[in-house]
Amino acid sequence: MIITKIQLRNWKNFGDVNATCGKRVFLIGPNASGKSNFLDALRFLRDVVQDGLNNAVATRGGMKAVRYLCARNPSDVSITVNIDDTWEYGLSFRSDSKGEPRITKEFVNFSENGVTTKVLERPDSFDKKDEMRLTQTALQQVNVNMSFRDIVDFFSSIQYRHILPQLVRDPVSFSPAPSRNDPFGRDLVSQIWNTPSKTRDARLRRINEALTIAVPQLSNLSVEQDKKTGQPHLIVKYEHWRPNAGYQNESSFSDGTLRLLTLLWSMFSAEGPLLLEEPELSLHEGIIKQLPSVFARLDRTRKKAVRQIFITTQS
Repeated sequence: MIITKIQLRNWKNFGDVNATCGKRVFLIGPNASGKSNFLDALRFLRDVVQDGLNNAVATRGGMKAVRYLCARNPSDVSITVNIDDTWEYGLSFRSDSKGEPRITKEFVNFSENGVTTKVLERPDSFDKKDEMRLTQTALQQVNVNMSFRDIVDFFSSIQYRHILPQLVRDPVSFSPAPSRNDPFGRDLVSQIWNTPSKTRDARLRRINEALTIAVPQLSNLSVEQDKKTGQPHLIVKYEHWRPNAGYQNESSFSDGTLRLLTLLWSMFSAEGPLLLEEPELSLHEGIIKQLPSVFARLDRTRKKAVRQIFITTQS
């Protein structure tokens, strides 16, 4: 499944935008032009499924931070997404008297053979009897979303990555508490280590082949567990002037090598849309030019369906 169209109204710095999407979407522009805010609309739908509407809005600073600054009446924030030109999901909400989000419209449509069926349309008669229901989306309610559970699972599978090499190298110094599925890469080496060995080794071989475009002297990419500390480490062999070359772990990788490696791993780590924030940071312009083809080539090696990628970039 892929997102084929996104419409945003009164979302952050977007008054009204309607974008058609393909398998790979590049959002190109300078700082503060709205690239990250566009991605965040998709992250928001994921967070609504996983944490609820109130929490998804609160973690972004509340309704004042989410709503377009120049919004006029009606000032509803709206996100509409088309998936595979089959499903259409729309959510509109505004502030109530307490400044909390309150749903003004939610709908699901299903299209097949030129026929569109309304699967969900809110507010409905139950919402009118109990307006507190409008504080929760149908995405959050398992007893309501049975007929469009595919959409719920799809939104939940959206993955965001903005890799910070410093966190990958030394996650404990930044946060002693263990992290899970951290978008900045604190648990990335652990994720690789905990992947079943057969799958993990196959992925690392393909990533190693792709990495040689940027770092020709790199080989034997693997992950090993330190016998003393029990901590897993990425290991590579560097071919250089020394006759027996040399092995290094992630603590010695350059920022560019570490960022590229972790981005390529992200290609395999889930099935839903992958949101990448400025993956060209720390990379040479010659390598940056090859990134789109590297992503495409790796995607073709996936055994499962093609994975959609959204990439913000200033390049």
